[in-house]
Amino acid sequence: MSNNNQESWESAIQTLNQLATSHSTPKNFKKTITDLITELKSDEYSISVRAANAISALDDITQDPNVPSFVRTSLWQAVSVLESIRE
Repeated sequence: MSNNNQESWESAIQTLNQLATSHSTPKNFKKTITDLITELKSDEYSISVRAANAISALDDITQDPNVPSFVRTSLWQAVSVLESIRE
């Protein structure tokens, strides 16, 4: 994994961890975010495939009208960082 990919990956994980541990994030979204973090840390696929899968899942979450705006904004930030990951 290149240094840029490593930094982007760590930044995205950090943002998602903050959401997963925040008392303000609804429980149902915490579970989904925690599952995404687990998938991102898995070595089953390449980093770019894991990032693409996470982006897709995060996009689905942000489309939910029940997501609080601060959570949605943080998720968009994580998506933006994940989009910079390339093979």
